[in-house]
Amino acid sequence: MNIRSLTRGDGVVIGAAVVLFIASFLGLTSFDCPSGVDCSGFEKTNAWDSLGLLMSMFLSGVIGAALIVVGRGMPGRKIAGIDLGQFGVAFCIFALWTAFWTIIDMDADAGAGMILGLLATIALAAAAVAAPLVPALKAPLMGAPRPQQPQPYGGQPQAGYGYPGAQQPPYGGQPEGGYGYPGTQGGQPAQPQPPQGGQQPQPQPSQGAGQAAPASDFSPFWFAVPVARPLYAEDGSPTPIAELAPGTWYLAVEQRGQGLVAQTQDGRRGVLQDTTGIQRG
Repeated sequence: MNIRSLTRGDGVVIGAAVVLFIASFLGLTSFDCPSGVDCSGFEKTNAWDSLGLLMSMFLSGVIGAALIVVGRGMPGRKIAGIDLGQFGVAFCIFALWTAFWTIIDMDADAGAGMILGLLATIALAAAAVAAPLVPALKAPLMGAPRPQQPQPYGGQPQAGYGYPGAQQPPYGGQPEGGYGYPGTQGGQPAQPQPPQGGQQPQPQPSQGAGQAAPASDFSPFWFAVPVARPLYAEDGSPTPIAELAPGTWYLAVEQRGQGLVAQTQDGRRGVLQDTTGIQRG
């Protein structure tokens, strides 16, 4: 499970679920003990004394929050063809629905458990619905980690043979002057020798004359997406195979038209069609 894919909206959902769980241990009703009356035998009931209210309001909201978080961290998981996050949103709305009508229908005054539970379900349902819509809630909960390499693919690392991004001599060209390289003398570039007999040197046709210049090679690089975006199969099928989450680094291994062939942490490869606003490592 990738916890770095969680958004600020998911953080609000988690916080509201924790408050809702705490409220289940508080009293559902409150009363004022009249003067001169022994109220020591009166026990305040909480949600754990009422199984129906416990399951339909308190635990329903907690389960809904868990489904939203799991669905965000493990995209693509479904139950009966429905995404886990959608199930979670439905549970959160149902918890708010139950809390609202329960507190209205109470004969006694609402206690701390019911009041706090109602406020928690309001925050829970609001965050679950608004998280995919409000830009402030769509931002990553945790900052994107830096790549492990000092210089990721696609950057400008120190020169070295075979290192991606290092400047290499073109095929068929001569390397820079240095001791031991052909065309050098004692570490200095060899001076051209004049032709014998006073003949003027004839220009030699280039080996690549008449041939198109080779296309620049693509260098793999790390990138992160600003918002969650689908990753499609390389065969062009319209069904996404994964979802790239913000706050996570992915490796671009190939250019495919306007898109990129990206590789996820579990080794799956697919085409990212929308590359606008990506952050290069």
